Amino acid sequence: MITPPKRQGDYLDRSIDCQEAMEPGFQATVDCMLDAGWTRGEILGSLKRLIAADNMTQKENAKTEAELAIARAMIRAGRMF
Repeated sequence: MITPPKRQGDYLDRSIDCQEAMEPGFQATVDCMLDAGWTRGEILGSLKRLIAADNMTQKENAKTEAELAIARAMIRAGRMF
């Protein structure tokens, strides 16, 4: 079970609490990867690339959503492309 935030909204140690909640699952994943034959360097490098790819995906999704919102607003206003 993942520990939830101590309270709703932003608070001083929220990011630390998140890290602590993530730690057991992260360690279990790393241990499974090591048992499967991957090296710690490969695992951590891949994790960095996964984080970067997720960040890029989130940015592109936000950009697409903004473009769609503009297009919908233009259509509603009767201004076709």
